[in-house]
Amino acid sequence: MIKIPERIGKLPTLFVVTVLVPTMISIVYFTMSSDVYMSESRFVVRSPEKSNTSGLGALFRAGGMSNDANEGYATKDYIISRDALAALNRDNLVSNAYGNDNVSILNRFNPFNRGGVKEKLYKYYSGKVEVAHDVTSSITALRVRAFTPQDAHEINRRLLVQAEALVNKLNGRARSDLINYATDELNEAKAAARTAALALSDYRNREGVVDPEKQATVQLQMISKLQDEMIATQTQLIQLRAFTPQNPQIPVLQNRVQSLNREIDKQTGLVAGNQKSLAATAAQFQRLQLESQLADRQLGAAISSLQEARNEARRKRAYVERIVEPSKPDYPAEPQRLRGILSTFVVGLVIWAVLSMLVSGVKEHRD
Repeated sequence: MIKIPERIGKLPTLFVVTVLVPTMISIVYFTMSSDVYMSESRFVVRSPEKSNTSGLGALFRAGGMSNDANEGYATKDYIISRDALAALNRDNLVSNAYGNDNVSILNRFNPFNRGGVKEKLYKYYSGKVEVAHDVTSSITALRVRAFTPQDAHEINRRLLVQAEALVNKLNGRARSDLINYATDELNEAKAAARTAALALSDYRNREGVVDPEKQATVQLQMISKLQDEMIATQTQLIQLRAFTPQNPQIPVLQNRVQSLNREIDKQTGLVAGNQKSLAATAAQFQRLQLESQLADRQLGAAISSLQEARNEARRKRAYVERIVEPSKPDYPAEPQRLRGILSTFVVGLVIWAVLSMLVSGVKEHRD
């Protein structure tokens, strides 16, 4: 069994192991670590929204067009996504910024050129990009760490450009979907109105009627006049029979009464009483007319909906407003070497003190 010496030189072994060795390792690590520069920017997703309680306005808001918070979260998730990294690294900006030979081997990306570069780069990238979204103010803070001020600034700038492109894409798709939906409704309403109008026109041509109700009114007025004329003729006939039974006008008046009766029966038959009468065609005509009127109303509503959709699309354009442009740092934010070394030394002292008391307690217990 190997016996551990109680002292190394003049110092206790426990002190050397828990304090001096970690402190020396910390000194070497922080001395060899590359300087890290942080570029910060702040932006907010805005949409010039006006109060709108209409159905289309509600649909527009339901689609996310008027919800700045949702778009802020979407922007945050995109910035730290693999898609954003792929677009950002299309010219190897990220790979060169974090994997060049000027970066310390302790901080360099993939220093030994092992496989699985894409997934490792994404994990490394996730540790260098920080996105904080404030729900209250809807302001998003973007912080990028790199080993040169130029790389940190350029990565931050490109991410903002990509975030703006994402918001434009989301809004463009939502606006397009809304207008396309309203346009499809308009086309359907046009087709329905055309079909209803053709059905009504065909029925009029086939039945030989324009408007049964109006035509029936004319026919009834004509029947009324014929009846008035027949009453006047019958009155005259009665008077002639009473006063001049041999008057030669009596046969003429009798023929006239018969002719009027036949004409009244004919006109009455046109209004009602057979399958070709106006009363028989009125029901079908009214149904077709009602369908045509409803189709016209739907067409008018579809035209209004399309216009409202276009107005909403113009008014609901969301955009990324930069509150703070990406900074170009002139001093490294990390590592905080002195603080890191002192922290390691203090923690080591605490551990050494605790272990020393434990060891002393064990020795006293054995004695």
